[in-house]
Amino acid sequence: MKNIADKVGIKDSSLYKHFSSKKEIFDTIVQEMSVRMEEMSRAFGLPDEKNLAEAAMLYGRITIDQLLGLSRQIFLFYLKDEFASRFRRMLAIEQYRNREIYEVYRGIFMNAAITYQTALFGEMIQRGIFNGHDPEAMAVNFYAPIFFLLNKYDQEPQKEAEALQALERQIREFARIYQGTGK
Repeated sequence: MKNIADKVGIKDSSLYKHFSSKKEIFDTIVQEMSVRMEEMSRAFGLPDEKNLAEAAMLYGRITIDQLLGLSRQIFLFYLKDEFASRFRRMLAIEQYRNREIYEVYRGIFMNAAITYQTALFGEMIQRGIFNGHDPEAMAVNFYAPIFFLLNKYDQEPQKEAEALQALERQIREFARIYQGTGK
């Protein structure tokens, strides 16, 4: 339990007063992160993931600069938010020791992102917003560089500007390829 407390930045004695097991602590942390991700989505004005048509239209109307701003906000949330970054690091470290943690890490930071973006990009292709034929490949092409940058700059706070420049290049290149912006 001390390892869990250390990883989330609280005292282990606090854990023993409120939770009966590591599993209960872990489940509570995962639930809290889920709540925080939903709050972040609302705060940044992200569309409801359940309405793909609405989301596709919203993303189809935003400018590249608006997309860059939104991408920066989300990237910095996962990179710098104390709870979110510690949560991600905890899962990344512990996934090799515990299959359940691996499944949660993979579910949140890989499967959920790719599944949603695949569906969204498919809708955007159907509506003529994106050029492309394989929405899953597009989702990987969008998400993988961002996930890579998040991990690359995770322990490099002094390189935030560099990270944001790299993020911008990735977003612009994705838009150039799939929206035909040519810029």
